[in-house]
Amino acid sequence: MTYKEEFIQFMSSSGVLTFGDFTLKSGRKAPYFINTGNYKTGAHLARLGSFYAQCIREHDIAGDILFGPAYKGIPLAVSTSVALYTKYGIDMPYCFDRKEVKDHGEGGMFVGTQPSDGSRVIIIEDVMTSGKALREVLPKLREAAPKSTVSAMVITVDRMEKGLAGDLSAVQEAYRDFGIQVFSIVTINDIIQAIENGIIAGAEHLEAMKMYREQYGAGA
Repeated sequence: MTYKEEFIQFMSSSGVLTFGDFTLKSGRKAPYFINTGNYKTGAHLARLGSFYAQCIREHDIAGDILFGPAYKGIPLAVSTSVALYTKYGIDMPYCFDRKEVKDHGEGGMFVGTQPSDGSRVIIIEDVMTSGKALREVLPKLREAAPKSTVSAMVITVDRMEKGLAGDLSAVQEAYRDFGIQVFSIVTINDIIQAIENGIIAGAEHLEAMKMYREQYGAGA
């Protein structure tokens, strides 16, 4: 079994990936839902960090700092940093942002390793729906270190779904607007294939998933 198939099994067994009839924030009716809030134990985070680390290694993503946008991205960056060290011996530091600049103590916008000019930052997020988190964090990074670069963004699932304002997905828009490549552990196509191959249950939802993909899909 590939690590992608293991991850899809992990999402299913953790209650993160579920099937049914869901109304999304966009108003679309979807036959599946990804609730990353159900990653909530030490075991979950240990495995999740391992999958992020494998994705980074698979795509040979070069970086100096793992960045987790507050708040959901904080435990993700931490668990990925731990996994990179324990699995591959890569001691990559991490940081995360505050919602407001701290004006006492050590002060500043970031906690952890501070980005500096020349830093290659890898952003760690759960899913990417609209690209809002990326658009919010880029000005902070550029203010702190104008000559730093975002080498990549890593997410769990690429829904490969059109945005509300055009035919591109949020992942495609990130590359178009900022030149930032977004890598996902799996895509919705991987999930569909896993159901077809019997990796997880859900065959009764395949037709609805393919119809939804046909209607709202973006990308290959």
